[in-house]
Amino acid sequence: MISLNHTDVSHTIFHFLGIPGLEDQHVWVSIPFFISYVIALLGNSLLICIILTKHSLHEPMYLFLCMLAGADIVLSTCTVPQALAIFWFRAGEISLDRCITQFFIIHCTFISESGILLVMAFDRYIAICYPLRYTTILTHALIGKIGVTIFLRSFCMIFPIIFLLKRLTFCQNKIIPHTYCEHIGLAKYACNDISVNIWYGLFVIVSTVVLDVLLIFVSYLLILHAVFHMPSRDARHKALNTCGSHVCIIVLFYGPAIFTTLTQRFGRHIPPHIHILLANVCILVPPMLNPIIYGIKTKQIREQVVHVFFPKQK
Repeated sequence: MISLNHTDVSHTIFHFLGIPGLEDQHVWVSIPFFISYVIALLGNSLLICIILTKHSLHEPMYLFLCMLAGADIVLSTCTVPQALAIFWFRAGEISLDRCITQFFIIHCTFISESGILLVMAFDRYIAICYPLRYTTILTHALIGKIGVTIFLRSFCMIFPIIFLLKRLTFCQNKIIPHTYCEHIGLAKYACNDISVNIWYGLFVIVSTVVLDVLLIFVSYLLILHAVFHMPSRDARHKALNTCGSHVCIIVLFYGPAIFTTLTQRFGRHIPPHIHILLANVCILVPPMLNPIIYGIKTKQIREQVVHVFFPKQK
């Protein structure tokens, strides 16, 4: 009878465990987290400032990159400071409403980044296949509308999950073996049937991230078809070089996410701390490396960064 009475109690406070199995090593684990966050924050902030203040960089490619940098800052800031608080101060307590809010921001930002990467692929397609019409097609007004559409798509897809979570009764374990809140990671502690949560979550992934990946793949097939029909070898090399940074970022963004999904699905014998570390890699690595990749591979940005740190003396 006592166990049955517990089903009437819904937890409103949860506790993050951090990296399960590595609690004694949290201080050491926090070092790469802290370094990655500082690099991501400074690198993306610098990238945004350079693009917004330099009129010569007000081109579609750089404006989309600015959106990506802003999303990277939001994604890392929403997760890493909390993880550091868990590692340093054992401050793992979180309310249900705050947990749902964090999940909402993380998932919205992740889907927004996927949408931005898709638009950047479209940008490269227009630049290579229709170079003379590039600036007339991708006007600043259209770029603004695209940015709003990307945000609204993410918001509308994730918003219903708030109500799917709020309807649940969380009467099971309130210890979350993670550093941040996830949809199914939270829903599995409910006593209710979460089939709707699982199916809607799958629908969101397929209709956004999976669709984005397919469209990016199609975009690059069209780009490669156009490039290999160029008469000049130098023109082909230059066209492919302009796509290099974007391809690297695509691999960095989707690669860890796909690998993490596969290990969670099929890696039943993999230790829990590996799963949690991989999930954090998806949050840590892309925001840290994106500005570095574009800073190294893009001449215009590289020159502006050098000018910021080593201004020419008159």
